[in-house]
Amino acid sequence: MSTEPDKSTKLFRRTFPVGPLQCNCTLIGDTESGRAIVVDPGGDADKILNELNANGLQLVAIFHTHAHLDHVLAAGALKEKTGAPIYLHDQDNFLWDMIEQQCQMFGVPYVPQPDPDEVIKDDQDLGCCGGVAIHTPGHTPGSTSFWFEEAKLLIAGDTLFRRSIGRTDLWGGDYGQIEKSIKERLYTLDEQAVVVTGHGPDTTIGEEREQNMVIRA
Repeated sequence: MSTEPDKSTKLFRRTFPVGPLQCNCTLIGDTESGRAIVVDPGGDADKILNELNANGLQLVAIFHTHAHLDHVLAAGALKEKTGAPIYLHDQDNFLWDMIEQQCQMFGVPYVPQPDPDEVIKDDQDLGCCGGVAIHTPGHTPGSTSFWFEEAKLLIAGDTLFRRSIGRTDLWGGDYGQIEKSIKERLYTLDEQAVVVTGHGPDTTIGEEREQNMVIRA
């Protein structure tokens, strides 16, 4: 679990693995207003709610980096408990419609999900802590990263990993697109920025520019 409160930006961050495939779920909260968003609630809704309550945060939006099953399976439960709307890039709607098929393929119990409420747009303001959406297709057509400039924090989902990148051999994956997304959208960010990956440990933009052997700057 990673916790990164940043007093200078009033940003609270907590990242922890959830669900059957241990996706990294991240809470971002404004320590002044108490408003919070969650990114990639892939399971364990009660654990996510307990983290919110323990830190005095109110969930106002549910964001997804993409619509693979391991990143979405607690979205419906969180919406039901909090009323927070579900956000997804519309190019991943076909994957959302395939959640049951995805679960069958990976041997994961299926949990029905409501349709997304809102569409994520490139450069969209997330309404919390100065965050913006960056469309980074390649892992999936609608893959989106979330950038918090003041805090130098990037939530990259399965686009960029520590010393690796997201796979492109699943539905809608495209190596050329992910290479372009990483080189043109992510590697141009502050080299000191912490990168929250979809699975596994954090890294930084600077480290990946120099040491990622799959896609180098």
